[in-house]
Amino acid sequence: MRILVVDDNNTNLKLLVRLVKKVENCEAVAFSTPDEVLSALPDLDFDVAIIDYQMPVYNGVELFTEIVRFEKYANVPVVFITADKDMTTRMAALNAGAIDFLTKPVNPVEFQVRIHNIVNLTIARRQLADQAEWLRNEVEKAVQELRLREQEIIERLTLAAGYKDPETARHTLRVAAYSETIAREMGLSEQFCTDLRLAAPMHDIGKVAMPDTMMLKQGKLTESEFRQMQSHTEVGANILARSHSSLLQLASEIAISHHERWDGQGYPNRLAGEAIPLAGRIVCIADNFDALTTERPYKPAWSYERTVEHILGRAGSQFDPACVAAFEKSLPKIRTIMENDRREQAEEAALSAGSQPLGKIA
Repeated sequence: MRILVVDDNNTNLKLLVRLVKKVENCEAVAFSTPDEVLSALPDLDFDVAIIDYQMPVYNGVELFTEIVRFEKYANVPVVFITADKDMTTRMAALNAGAIDFLTKPVNPVEFQVRIHNIVNLTIARRQLADQAEWLRNEVEKAVQELRLREQEIIERLTLAAGYKDPETARHTLRVAAYSETIAREMGLSEQFCTDLRLAAPMHDIGKVAMPDTMMLKQGKLTESEFRQMQSHTEVGANILARSHSSLLQLASEIAISHHERWDGQGYPNRLAGEAIPLAGRIVCIADNFDALTTERPYKPAWSYERTVEHILGRAGSQFDPACVAAFEKSLPKIRTIMENDRREQAEEAALSAGSQPLGKIA
């Protein structure tokens, strides 16, 4: 245990150093002037400070006030030594952070008892701080493990949703990437952007309840089929609802709201404006962009330019204007995501074709 000792009187300083050495497991770090102490900061290491109150240039309180400007010394216990019994002096020391006083002339027995107690208190504080840090680390580890489990659940649900149609799985991942890009352009928090990327793939999970004949139908849905298709938002929300997982709660929110419209003409609840959850407003744009730029059983793919023009033209009616503005600013990144995905699909198709067995030679 290193104990800082500061006293401008050389005789007193030697006495204090000698008394410190008699306290078990303690060593003195001695200075005869405040200037020397300040020159050694912040590289000086000590666990307890014993400071004479009356010194030239800086008194003890002024010196300690300068010392604790450095964060590393903020919790160091300080004992002031003073011959002054005036209450004003003692109050100034207490206000500076003193935990004890020693009166000159210093009684060696009293000194050792008090310093011994302060050393034990310092050790106990350190142990408590170590335990708190250990507990904090354990909590962070547990939260991280829980987070990883939540991510795994979402990934497996996404896999299940796209099991019958690989393109559906790719669609959900592209929508997640587009959504995260838009959210970052809006300046939203790192936590929100990450959560959005993880939860967005669940936006169409309710389609697992839709008949294959309807999902893969060539051509326009009938009015009855379209109403049934609209129910995928509520089905998805119900699948994900009432979870204790914050990610699944966000996914449920997205599932129920990503087909709402800014003007209130969407479904299933005809929400309007900011009544629509922000995550739903963002995913709505990402989902529309991907749906329009990819081929579906009922339509050919639109061009990138036509799709962008369509979305920009519907700001304030179908889409949140602020989200559309962020979408427009992030178009270079969005186009890169789209093109990289198309390149990956082409490479996978080429590999798949190359691995097909050759026909028999006649």
